[in-house]
Amino acid sequence: MHERTVQAVYKATQAINEEVSKVIIGKEDVIRKVLMSILANGHILLDDVPGVGKTSLAIALGKTLGMKYNRIQFTPDVLPSDIVGFSVFNREDNTFVYMPGVINSTNLVLADEINRTSSRTQAALLEAMEEKQVTVDGQAHKLPDPFIVIATQNQVGAAGTQVLPHAQMDRFLVRLAIGYPDRDSEVAIIQGRQTMDPYASVKQILDTEAVQAMQTATLQVTIKEPLVRYIADLVAASRDNQNIELGISPRGAIAVSHMAKASALMQARDYVTEDDIRGVFTDVCAHRILLTQKARAAGTSAQDILGLILDNVKSPGSI
Repeated sequence: MHERTVQAVYKATQAINEEVSKVIIGKEDVIRKVLMSILANGHILLDDVPGVGKTSLAIALGKTLGMKYNRIQFTPDVLPSDIVGFSVFNREDNTFVYMPGVINSTNLVLADEINRTSSRTQAALLEAMEEKQVTVDGQAHKLPDPFIVIATQNQVGAAGTQVLPHAQMDRFLVRLAIGYPDRDSEVAIIQGRQTMDPYASVKQILDTEAVQAMQTATLQVTIKEPLVRYIADLVAASRDNQNIELGISPRGAIAVSHMAKASALMQARDYVTEDDIRGVFTDVCAHRILLTQKARAAGTSAQDILGLILDNVKSPGSI
């Protein structure tokens, strides 16, 4: 990859982080990981308590990236046809006409509180995430490129929510939590909301074509065979762990490699290092494993177990 391309991506991501940080204060690491996910052309699940900025992050990103943006507020009465569209009979020529859904002309979709809608509606969106198309009455309709979903959910007030099945959780490249801000950041947030709209100061940095070019550049980042084997060893360790009932899937292994490439590019490198893999492994894989009942009863977290796997799997050493 040309050094000029690497530097251009690095500078663009730095500028995006700076703009989004005007709205999401003190959370540069979360913003960076969301940007890495977009570079890797993957979907993001923000799983956290209410009010910490999940929706604000998605809105600010949409504005900064210059992508066509839409928001779906999921409630129990949202139907699959609202997402993927439906066919209407045209009496004039006795044919059915396809009426697009809310995702058909959108590059960035905020699926707000995805766990508060029906399983059928969840499945309709998650199928579109996987296939990058929707099928209505046997006809496939391509979605725009790029197509990124940022879904949010929280477990507070869980009555009436529909937990995402494990197979559908696997569709998300990463699951992230924003968390509460520290004291200084909270002071800055309160002061900044007194007299101005924080979104008004957010500038557009890229457009859709530039985002596509950055995603293409991410795929071109070099990952050497010893590091590929290292990812395979980490994945294999999750499948042999006595605390894990269902280990990381091959899709998860590919996701780790793509996210590691994005990590490298955002640090102005065109090659992956072991630290890139270690830095993304837990965020990419914690939602992909299913713990045993004994481990859950003991209060063990997926993050804890994956941390032990990182500690125990042999390092590839100097590449």
